[in-house]
Amino acid sequence: MTLPHPLSELLVERIAQRFRILGEPMRIRLLDRLRDGETSVQELTDELGTTQQNVSKHLGVLHGAGVVSRRRDGTRTLYSIADDSVFDLCETVCGGLRRQVADLDALLAGASR
Repeated sequence: MTLPHPLSELLVERIAQRFRILGEPMRIRLLDRLRDGETSVQELTDELGTTQQNVSKHLGVLHGAGVVSRRRDGTRTLYSIADDSVFDLCETVCGGLRRQVADLDALLAGASR
């Protein structure tokens, strides 16, 4: 899909909101863990070494944005990825970081000669 140009104010705000949602390191960690499949808050808490309150808060934000889904299983709430397009964005960012590192490596190699 090609973005319209110029962007409408509403679209600008929605794009910025998505970046704000993904701009928190704990949310990236949660999404990365959920790539392995559906899991509970307690399992996420144990694996990420944080508090249940912290995990629940961040999952709530991700759920509210439609990035993760949740379902009840008895007394547990299980979370999974609802919008895997967030990983496309992560791949794009990582690609940019790789290029920056490669450019820096080239500069440093040239400076040492």
